[in-house]
Amino acid sequence: MKRQILHGKDDYPVTGIAQLTLGVIAGFIIGTVAALMGVAGGELLIPTLVLLYGIDIKLAGSLSLVVSLPTMVTGFARYSQDSSFAVLRRNRAFVLLMAAGSIGGAFLGGQLVGILSSAVLLPVLAVILVISSVKIWQHS
Repeated sequence: MKRQILHGKDDYPVTGIAQLTLGVIAGFIIGTVAALMGVAGGELLIPTLVLLYGIDIKLAGSLSLVVSLPTMVTGFARYSQDSSFAVLRRNRAFVLLMAAGSIGGAFLGGQLVGILSSAVLLPVLAVILVISSVKIWQHS
């Protein structure tokens, strides 16, 4: 069997050039959706890395952070050219509190990733994605 990119599982049917091609296509779609919605894309990227490449969810989460950085910078550059950030200036206190909470949560999550197993994290991610999907669907 062919060795998978990033040391994924050997039982995935898509390997080699097909896997690389699908990765570029998935990255393009995720980047487009992320830029349109003003998100980093992790909610799409992590499942893609797990399903397409067979990567462990912990590694997928770490890779998502690294891959999301250029997406966020590109989105930030785009949104900074129009009035999208005016809302942030008007709600500065809320933004700062959310940023502080996010930094604290990232620190805690970084500590927990070494403790929690993938068997716990995968169902948690699935539940979060389902709940988010339902809530967003109802929001319209």
